[in-house]
Amino acid sequence: MHNFRLFVSANLVSLTGTWMQRIGQDWLVLQLSGGSGVALGAITALQFGPTLVFSFYGGVLADRYDKRRMLLATQAVMGVLALGLAVLVATGGIALWHVFALALGLGVVSALDTPARQAFVSEMVGPANLANAVSLNSTVFNGARLIGPAAAGGLIAVSGGDTAPAFFVNAASFAATIVALSLMRDAELQHSPPVARSRGQLREALAYTRAHPDLQLAMLLAFVVGTFGFNSQITIALMAREVFGLGAGAFGLLSTMYAVGSLSGALLSTRRSRRPLQRFLLLAAIAFGVLLVVAGLMPTYWSFALLLVPTGAAALVFSVACNSFVQLGVEPQFRGRILALYFMCFMGGTPIGAPAIGWVSEHLGAPWGLISGGVVVVVAAVVAGAVLSRGRHVRLEAHVAPPSVHLHVDPLPAAPAQAVAARPAVAGVVSEADAEAPGEQVGRSR
Repeated sequence: MHNFRLFVSANLVSLTGTWMQRIGQDWLVLQLSGGSGVALGAITALQFGPTLVFSFYGGVLADRYDKRRMLLATQAVMGVLALGLAVLVATGGIALWHVFALALGLGVVSALDTPARQAFVSEMVGPANLANAVSLNSTVFNGARLIGPAAAGGLIAVSGGDTAPAFFVNAASFAATIVALSLMRDAELQHSPPVARSRGQLREALAYTRAHPDLQLAMLLAFVVGTFGFNSQITIALMAREVFGLGAGAFGLLSTMYAVGSLSGALLSTRRSRRPLQRFLLLAAIAFGVLLVVAGLMPTYWSFALLLVPTGAAALVFSVACNSFVQLGVEPQFRGRILALYFMCFMGGTPIGAPAIGWVSEHLGAPWGLISGGVVVVVAAVVAGAVLSRGRHVRLEAHVAPPSVHLHVDPLPAAPAQAVAARPAVAGVVSEADAEAPGEQVGRSR
């Protein structure tokens, strides 16, 4: 697959630069704010907050227009924003509000970029290879996460605490993605049919999601885990600086340890070629939450660093499974909008969770940022599992259903979203065992 190989190779370069910028940005905020956890939470909220406003619109654009051209534009703009931050730091003209403003700008463009980038994967590989492609993409993401933080920490350390070199590297790395997108063979892309411009396209996506309880489960778990669990950029930085009293090099090493686990989890996930079970999502969320709590209880730097490995692995196993679960349960003409809604859930809660975790860490101690986030994730997953096990909307296993209920797969072609939404709620729910049966179309449950 020529196009996917180009995409993955360029992603490794570009995402390494992105992780270098994230480490540099967090360290810069700590320098400019005097070590404030609230400021660190605020910068994260500004970067991910636009997801709530613009991501759904980005999904509409992804369904409506050519995804490759859209990505060329968004990648170019993000490169310019990274260059602007690098120049401000290098010239000594940087202030905290500059970092906030540029993070907000990056968040807006990223909200438009993410749905198109995720949906574009299916156009490069097709549905048969989509699960493996999502896992490989996550492997590359976490390979970059392994390299980027360590490189940023070392570069900042040898530069005497100057974060500008990390930002310059990131600005240059966007060129790799732009070149790769330009060199792709258009004839090998499996273009989704463009959705004509019309009114009510956002309402159609919401109706489609309401008609599919399995997608609702994935989005609920994504919201809780993304809001309260995926705050490592805050908690790890504060643990390094405030609890262990160490510098940028130690912070970069901790981020690398987390990335080692994340990479391991992504590699494990490449073994899966079918849609994950719903109970697998629940168990993965619980495991991640428990590991966050245990990590917060670690008394020493090295014990904390070692526990970040399984914590990162659990985070990525959940993330890859949830992403695959959604992508393999959506019809192509809705994929951009549904993925936008999914990422709104996954990242849109960050403006709530990041400042909250930052406040808890600043006032109760950095370990409590990890512990409180882990407790919320575990409780939410357990409650969701308890509700589902009682047969509300989505059944975890076929044997949970009453004996008088017969589960079956409807052999008819999938109906439009409006028709599906109009079906009675008692029409029957396809079990996960049936959804994973060979030959079932993308394992979609109704």
